[in-house]
Amino acid sequence: MEILRLATAGSVDDGKSTLIGRLLFDTKTIFEDQLASVEATSVQMGTEYTNLALLTDGLRAEREQGITIDVAYRYFATPNRKFIIADTPGHIQYTRNMVTGASTADVAIILLDARKGVLEQSRRHAFLASLLGIPHLVLAVNKMDLVDYDQLVFERLKDEFRSFAAKLDIGDLTFIPVSALHGDNIVSRSTNTPWYEGTSLLHHLEEVHIASDRNLIDARFPVQYVIRPQSTEFHDYRGYAGTVAGGVFKPGDDVVVLPSGLTTTIASIDTADGPVDEAFNPMSVTIRLSDELDVSRGDMICRPANQPRVTQDIDAMIAWMGDTSTLREGAMYSIKHTTRTARAKVRDVKYRLDINTLHRDETASGLTTNEIGRVTLRTTAPLFVDEYRRNRTTGSFILVDEDTNATVGAGMVLGEAQQV
Repeated sequence: MEILRLATAGSVDDGKSTLIGRLLFDTKTIFEDQLASVEATSVQMGTEYTNLALLTDGLRAEREQGITIDVAYRYFATPNRKFIIADTPGHIQYTRNMVTGASTADVAIILLDARKGVLEQSRRHAFLASLLGIPHLVLAVNKMDLVDYDQLVFERLKDEFRSFAAKLDIGDLTFIPVSALHGDNIVSRSTNTPWYEGTSLLHHLEEVHIASDRNLIDARFPVQYVIRPQSTEFHDYRGYAGTVAGGVFKPGDDVVVLPSGLTTTIASIDTADGPVDEAFNPMSVTIRLSDELDVSRGDMICRPANQPRVTQDIDAMIAWMGDTSTLREGAMYSIKHTTRTARAKVRDVKYRLDINTLHRDETASGLTTNEIGRVTLRTTAPLFVDEYRRNRTTGSFILVDEDTNATVGAGMVLGEAQQV
């Protein structure tokens, strides 16, 4: 069954957690003891209704403040699809948490409060969704019950958001009027919005086409683990395990191994359930090659006529996550790209981006917590990269502080930086 990964975003108190709680409740995917706990907590908090937001606001600080701080992951399924939900924070000081939660999403749901309209945080999250390459965006105009389900309010917000989204790289944009509190247009169409001709949110999530979003052209297989003979019975078995990052691999295909440049063919492709005739993203497989080559973790198997860029100079957008440290020119970090690790020096900070106004501050010389900027890096070993907009796996990396071993930056490759 196909898995859809989705992330929610929006301004503080727009109802993201309530929306997810409603999805879980109306699809009957929460346990009785969970519901009982939420009902009891709702009574303690003095609310007149069962606060479904408590299903995702798991931290004590979140419940006390009524906001989402950490990324909460929830899982549910319908007969058509499995879903992984990342409930991401709306507050600007938790931008890094949103980047983390939305980085692998197929669909982003941005909520608006129908009374407040399109806020700065709404624009910021739309931009971040675009930056992260999320292919499908849903604008859910929430709390329609508080504006008497007025069609004019919905149409006005729809036009306002669409004019802003035109500046961004968003391929698929859908608008749905909802009330997470009462369940309007969440799982089924609501009689309170007879003027709305679209589908419910759940129906849209079940039907949105995501198979073509994956890159099936550029064959990329980062080697994660080398499987060597473990017994005399399998003395001739040598395979390379990992997750397909792009394209399609089949037995008999001509392949090249980077960085050595040696060529061979694929002898077989194995999975936990046995051999397969083809492998594609995001399958985890073991590839056996026809020739005995020197292949190690961090190498990449690809097609001879379609190879990633092999470079030590990277031009990238970086979201800085460090709590106390600042990205600055000349600093060294450990860089992890697919299964490959090297060291990277910050050559130049081209600009810092104001994610509210999209203004580029070209005088910036560094990035602090939750800031995003364009940076050039020089690595100590070649990396095998594609542009992020072409392949989100081979086009992304993380930076790690060498002193604390903390992840301090998430990068998206724009291309190869000019050598100096």
